[in-house]
Amino acid sequence: MSRLKISAISYLNTAPLMWDFEHGDASANLNSEVSYTIPSACAAALRAGIADIGIIPAAAYTTVSDLLIIPDVAIAARRAVRSILLVSKIPLDRWPEEVHSVALDTSSMTSVALAKILFGKWWGGPRDYKPMAPYIDEMLSACDAALLIGDPALQLDRTRYYTLDLAEEWVARTGKSFVFAFWAIRKQSLEGRDKTAIVDGFRQSRDHGLAANNLEAIVQEWAPRLELSIESVRVYLTQNIHYYLDPPSLEGLDLYYRLGAEIGALPRAPALRFV
Repeated sequence: MSRLKISAISYLNTAPLMWDFEHGDASANLNSEVSYTIPSACAAALRAGIADIGIIPAAAYTTVSDLLIIPDVAIAARRAVRSILLVSKIPLDRWPEEVHSVALDTSSMTSVALAKILFGKWWGGPRDYKPMAPYIDEMLSACDAALLIGDPALQLDRTRYYTLDLAEEWVARTGKSFVFAFWAIRKQSLEGRDKTAIVDGFRQSRDHGLAANNLEAIVQEWAPRLELSIESVRVYLTQNIHYYLDPPSLEGLDLYYRLGAEIGALPRAPALRFV
């Protein structure tokens, strides 16, 4: 049987999920190989059949057919997430009148749709959206505000700009958790494989990555890589990111899909189907 091809994201927030694949024997146990990319490319790899499993942006579930969700594991937030920011040089109280155009980081379908939902439902209606690479100076030269995600958002000097944390805004408006990404597998890739072993492998990798000693090792490795303080990275992984696809996260995911379809930011999502 061919090896399972796993497409993962090369951001700090996925590091705990990948612990057993990078430091343990998960790849050998699951007969798999891992490649790293950006969130939107994970979805594209699954859609094209290049990957069997991917940690896909939540929005991608609405556009890739025949996916099954690996239960219990996610990248989610129950409060400010710090790595999904709307950025501008215009003071926040002037945004309704003066923010007419928004540069959208093309790395994440989910955060783009979230920004459109927030504008469409609560921030005065849609704006002129322009997809752009995540370079803040170029984005703000072209548009009034910019959506920045992932490590570039964490590295942003927020003292230079006015910013809104999109997860914090979502929780404040809805009272729900927000799910950014989860593991999904192509249905046909499960044929002849041990489903329980696959689910357990990804859960255990998450659990081992969040164990105190291992999490501290991740913090020590990533802080200098991103030129962030040890404490900033530690707080991000232990307080800002929630790694469980639990009932509150599923409620938030359902509402996100419903509102996204309602305003035209997302296709209508299929029912959630799990391995």
